[in-house]
Amino acid sequence: MPRVPLPADLAASPFRLEAARAAGLGDGRLRGADLARPFRGVRSAHPVSPAAAYAPLLRPGDRFSHTTAAELWPLPLPTAGAVHVTATPPRNAPRGAGVIGHAARGRIVMRGGLPVSDPLTLFVELATVLREEDLVAVGDALVLDPAVLDPLDLRPWATLDELRSGCADSRAPGSRRARRAAARVRQGAESPRETRLRLILLAAGLPEPELNQDVRDARGRWIGRFDMVYREAKVIVEYDGDQHRTSRDQYEKDMVRIERAIAAGSTVVRVRASGLNRPAETVARVRAALGL
Repeated sequence: MPRVPLPADLAASPFRLEAARAAGLGDGRLRGADLARPFRGVRSAHPVSPAAAYAPLLRPGDRFSHTTAAELWPLPLPTAGAVHVTATPPRNAPRGAGVIGHAARGRIVMRGGLPVSDPLTLFVELATVLREEDLVAVGDALVLDPAVLDPLDLRPWATLDELRSGCADSRAPGSRRARRAAARVRQGAESPRETRLRLILLAAGLPEPELNQDVRDARGRWIGRFDMVYREAKVIVEYDGDQHRTSRDQYEKDMVRIERAIAAGSTVVRVRASGLNRPAETVARVRAALGL
């Protein structure tokens, strides 16, 4: 027997059982094998993200928070986490299988049509669940003013001063760790692995580099933009990401840029993923290039 077709609005996105029954669907149809059951009381005709699946259960004043909000911005995370939902008091924290509930005040903004914690609230929330170096990577992403702007999503999402003052003013759980991480956030890091590389170098006592800056030759001709620049020492540190494995064109462009920098008298230290796992070796290479 053919299944009863879903109304267009229910077929398009996850829905609550109450909405389906109000539309005239019976319990038999709602038990159909074609409908996923991501959360109790919710059905979905199509695969969706956990946040989108939970969205029909949000109450007024609820927001996605912590790692769930970070994924929706999106911000770099070491791993995806459970669905975090924060209620605005006096509402109680939401409960249910598959959701971690909280109750706390915070500014709510919209990302992808879903309510999420604003950047300053989110940074403090993440301080309760992330390692400090991962939190610094999130902060670097929040304050990044990218070379190529998306006109529909203007950045930075927060300035460095806003991030630090927001942490200083906060008394929420995690605020102390957030303040410590915010002091290590910098403008200019374009990936979490660049952040990790910078933190490795600084932890070893090496000088702080300029991040993603233009380099020119002695005649003022532009050579390129590089991840980390020690301008006076004429040392460049480049993190070689996956684009070199996935894009031959990008690899060729980067090689030309690096060769031009070397020809102009710079020493270029290239670091791959393995170098992050052998920090002492990486520090030694940069230290030698700097002559320290």
